[in-house]
Amino acid sequence: MSRRVPLPRRWTQLSLRVAGVGLLVAAGAIHLDLYLTGYRSIPTIGWMFLLQVITAFLLALTFAISGSWAVAAMGAGFAASTLIGYLLSVWVGLFGFKEVRTTAGIVAAVIEVATVAVLALYAVIDLNPLVSASADPARRRVAGIRIGARSGAMVVAGASLACLAVFGMAAAIAIGPPSVSPGGTTELLSAQLKGVTLLTDAKGFTLYWFALDSPTQSRCVGDCEAYWPPVTGSPAAGSGVAGTLGTIDRGAGVLQATFDGHPLYRYVGDTAQGQANGNGLNLNGGIWHEVTVTR
Repeated sequence: MSRRVPLPRRWTQLSLRVAGVGLLVAAGAIHLDLYLTGYRSIPTIGWMFLLQVITAFLLALTFAISGSWAVAAMGAGFAASTLIGYLLSVWVGLFGFKEVRTTAGIVAAVIEVATVAVLALYAVIDLNPLVSASADPARRRVAGIRIGARSGAMVVAGASLACLAVFGMAAAIAIGPPSVSPGGTTELLSAQLKGVTLLTDAKGFTLYWFALDSPTQSRCVGDCEAYWPPVTGSPAAGSGVAGTLGTIDRGAGVLQATFDGHPLYRYVGDTAQGQANGNGLNLNGGIWHEVTVTR
């Protein structure tokens, strides 16, 4: 016999269901945007972002069709694990990549917290036992199962509040876009990579230029600086580097090195020497290019 659900409760469930689907789609969409605009180039982190996108959309579709408390619980767990991953990447780093506090990251984390809360609340309501006390042992067992499951869901709901508190602290203490310091003399070296001679810094990391920049001005500011740290200081060419070296003024007495009229940057997605993961990315409004040199 099908259970009869009071009308107010049905409307509450429907509202939470719609909200939960929307939040899962939003979480998938923002991670897809981040993946396509740069994260896909970061080793290990890239395919993990893609997996997050696929999982979020699959959960949204499944929950929209089924309205199952189990799917809601899985969605809440998925959102919570995604949030934990973000916090770990901000605090200690993951797989050699350390995240910084940016607007996009904060928005994504807020969506994850809301997803946990909404889906956990849906599971709590859906598992609310409608089977009243009865002499029928089978009915009592069903009620007991539902009460136990509801208790578990309530733990998840409480965890969502804890996630919100932890995220608030993380947002307050996480490292934001760096304050660019004046820097000293910067040695620019050249290196062979995939048959192309690229300009690198003294540590062997590939250097980049930004399509939106001019020979006298950098348009990479704010959050952009967090992912593309400017090379500061007066440049000094390494052995065999042929090109015009110079500087531009970023303000506050900060000089940024330039090469052939292009302000120079590093990319946080390059976690080791010999990588050029930032080449060709469309990020922060324009295309990023590795700097090639003629020897």
